[in-house]
Order: sequence, then C-alpha cells, then structure tokens
Amino acid sequence: MNDTLADRIDALLPQTQCRQCGYAGCRPYAEAIAAGRAGINRCPPGGEDTVRELSRLTGMPFEPLDPACGATMPPAVAIIDEEACIGCTLCLQACPVDAIVGAAKLMHTVIAAECTGCKLCIPPCPVDCITMIETGHELTRDERQKTAQRARRRFDARTERLKREREERALRLAAAKKEDAQDTKRATLQKAIARARQRLQQRG
Repeated sequence: MNDTLADRIDALLPQTQCRQCGYAGCRPYAEAIAAGRAGINRCPPGGEDTVRELSRLTGMPFEPLDPACGATMPPAVAIIDEEACIGCTLCLQACPVDAIVGAAKLMHTVIAAECTGCKLCIPPCPVDCITMIETGHELTRDERQKTAQRARRRFDARTERLKREREERALRLAAAKKEDAQDTKRATLQKAIARARQRLQQRG
C-alpha cells in the first residue's frame, strides 16, 4: 500500500506529541499540512532541519520556525523529584508515550530513555516537582529517526490502550445499568405480588 502524503510528512516529524504546533499531536499536524491547512514551520522540536525536509517533500517554500509555536531547545527529559511527588497520577495521564511509571498515592518516576521531552507532564503537577534536564547529547539524523519511530510506537500503543479501557468501562457501565434495571423490575414485581396477596387476604 502506498503511503499518503500525510504518512510521509508524519514520518519526518519528531513524534514528541508536544502540541506546540497547535494540533493534538504529530499525526493531526501532518494531516493539516497535507491538506494545506497548516504551514510546515510549526514544529519547535524538529527545528529548521525538519522545516527544510518538509519543504523538500511538499514543495512548500522554506520559512523560519514560527516563533508563536516556541523555540527549538536542546534535547531534554523530564525528571521527577520523587521526595516531593504525592502520587496524584496527573503526570501519568498527561504523558503521551507512557514514559512515566507509578501508581496512585505512590511516587512516580520517568523512564528517561522513552521521554520525548514534550513537557506535557509539567502543567498538571500540583506540587511542581517535575523539571526538564538537558541530556547534553545532540542526536544524529539516524538517531532522531529511530527515536521518533520508537516514540510513535509508544504513542500508538497508549492510544490503543486508552481506547480499550474506554470500551471496557462502557461495557461495565452498560452491564451495571442492565443489572440495575433488572433489580428495579424484580422489586416492582415483588411489590405487585405483595399487593395482590394483601388484597386476597382482605377478601378472605
């Protein structure tokens, strides 16, 4: 099957899923570019190298990175101050690639090798215990591609997990509603039987 233009654009994006471009993730941004709804210069993590690659692919003219989307920063990963962490799980819910592990009311930690540096975990943290630390390592083009591919797989796996969990919750809710309806029906029937018996007793 031939790749669509959106597929080829998506393959050039860093897959940080940071939303700095104004879209919900790298794939929606790629689809917007392919449809002519977005410029190719809205990806700070990709920087001007990515803009040039997108320009060559799409034929759109090169433009400097849009400053409204933020600036390109050195590679960095999130670090959690585990002593300050209260285990609220808000950062787990925010991480687009499941790079944070932990449980409710227990401390959390970041899997540094899987962190995309998106910073989405920082705003929801109620105790400001998450900071970004530069890795000090500039990735080569091949390294960037491998990192992006791994991040995309993790993002897709998380998306599927969340979809499955929503479906399971919906099934449980439907089953609970059905059980409630059956309980109500049984209770109504029992009341009707009780009334009928009472009437019979009164007649007797």
